Amino acid sequence: MEPNLSADFTLPAWLPDAVRLYLDHTEDGLSLRELARREGLAASTVMRQVRRYEARRDDPLVDEALAALARAQGAGSAAQPPDRKDAPGMTAPIRLTPVTLDEAGIDREARRVLRRMAEPGAVMAIAPEMQKAAVLRTGSDGRMVQTAVLDRAVAQAFALKDWIAVRKQGRLTSYEITAPGRAALKRLVEEEDRRRQAHHGAFGTTEAGAADPAETDPAASARRLRYTLTESPVAVLARRRDKDGRAFLEPELVQAAERLREDFELAQIGPRVTQNWDGFVTGVAAAIDMKGAPSDARDRVALALRDLGPGLGDVALRVCCYLEGLEVAERRMGWAARSGKIVLRIALQRLRRHYDETYGRAGPLIG
Repeated sequence: MEPNLSADFTLPAWLPDAVRLYLDHTEDGLSLRELARREGLAASTVMRQVRRYEARRDDPLVDEALAALARAQGAGSAAQPPDRKDAPGMTAPIRLTPVTLDEAGIDREARRVLRRMAEPGAVMAIAPEMQKAAVLRTGSDGRMVQTAVLDRAVAQAFALKDWIAVRKQGRLTSYEITAPGRAALKRLVEEEDRRRQAHHGAFGTTEAGAADPAETDPAASARRLRYTLTESPVAVLARRRDKDGRAFLEPELVQAAERLREDFELAQIGPRVTQNWDGFVTGVAAAIDMKGAPSDARDRVALALRDLGPGLGDVALRVCCYLEGLEVAERRMGWAARSGKIVLRIALQRLRRHYDETYGRAGPLIG
């Protein structure tokens, strides 16, 4: 169902300038020279940008998004651009459109979803009849694991911003993160880290009054950022083998860590992104402002951390949710070097048991 729009509708502020030029040219009928004069650009520059998005209409998500924006703009209605090739069956009715999204909401989803897409082998998959897209990657046991779910309209916005690109097209179209998408993720993660550090400083959450190594040690910050933009510390640890050649972390333990991380990221979607979760494992949960977080995901995280308790809950929170490297977590918690991976494995074993006893082996489903 399309949103109700007033006659003075304007295009969303987050749209790339090239998309605005394309719509002004194809839907409002402004010539390339008129657009060039209005923008103070060379006509050839405007032409390249317009032609680029015309060519990108072979991408189903880009095509759907541009069509929805044209309808909302009130020009062109159901008409198609004259040079556009029809693609029957590739456009599906959608309940949400890019018109209904704002930049803050897109950025929140980008922090959650692009992190997953930046992991090695990760792709986003979507079909014409699907209202949501799923991010998948190959697990340590060779099976495909679903790591995130997002609304179709959000995926369309990512495509318009050139953060994702088609990898393989067909009945089920797959997308991968692009270089601009990785750059956007890096910027958003750095902004989130600054907010979280400021928030933690205000709440005094660092143990025994110690300074956060990420604030005083640039190398520690770089290690944490590296995990965030590629793969989690749990995924790195899962590839290690013990002296008998067995995986240090079984697939079930990795799945438990993924469940906790996804719920944690979903619980951040709300007016207050930088929530203080440390109280769940230190016994001061009453001091935490949790308003605005999705209640189901928030409650699952809270229940899991409380079940793990101090120590195990701390390391699970830092490594699985905050994506801190094991060395950083060991220093912050005052543990001996190389002891963190042992405690983390014990925490994940307890976390797996918690999920089995609370929800059964089939749940809770990610997303």
